Amino acid sequence: MRIGELATVVGVTTRAVRHYHHLGLLPEPERRANGYREYGLRHAVVLARIRRLTELGLGLAEVRDVLADDAGKDLVEVLTELDEDLARQEEALRERRARLRALLDAEGGVPAEGPVSPELAALFAGTAHLSDSPMAAKDREIIAFLETAMPAGERRRLVSSVGEALGSPGALSRAGEAYALLDALVDAEPDDPRVAAAARVLADCIPTTLFPGGGELDPHDGVLRAFYDDLAPAQAEAVRRALRILAEERR
Repeated sequence: MRIGELATVVGVTTRAVRHYHHLGLLPEPERRANGYREYGLRHAVVLARIRRLTELGLGLAEVRDVLADDAGKDLVEVLTELDEDLARQEEALRERRARLRALLDAEGGVPAEGPVSPELAALFAGTAHLSDSPMAAKDREIIAFLETAMPAGERRRLVSSVGEALGSPGALSRAGEAYALLDALVDAEPDDPRVAAAARVLADCIPTTLFPGGGELDPHDGVLRAFYDDLAPAQAEAVRRALRILAEERR
């Protein structure tokens, strides 16, 4: 058989055959007097086995290990590991589909900041009436970002802290007041007297469990600096003062 015939019989491309030769998976056939390769049944059998193994999900390095053992005594071990890996992938896919289903079925639909966790989506749905506030929109964006960037344990603590704070009596009205005060500072100077009032109200809205270190935040933190840079100067000053208030009150 010529290379094209071999590839057609086994159901692969001639490029794949040449690649398997290059990797040493498929033995090079003898060449006829005219210089063409002449493939035999053994080549077809080996090539078909390579195809079956790759279709099962084995990488080419694993295929080489299997083919190198003529007795095939390592094949069971390799296939067992592959089966376990596929089981893990199936479980991960089930979890992802469950999260997607929860988002699609959530009351209020998928938030603009989504996809986020179902728990955070539920919190955002409860504050949807505040979405007209530009500062509220920024707040939701940063919370969604933090949920993505934080380690799993910190992520759960963040969502739990925000949920507890929003569930306290009068929390939503205080949040609405804080956002309104911050929105009003968009064209103000950092020394505007309204900054202090906004900082005080904002500090009262921030969950006490959000900063376990007592409210102290590194002023050189890149994310915090980027957050401040995204705000108007007076708004950024109000947030800084609110965090200082928290740090002082929790010492």
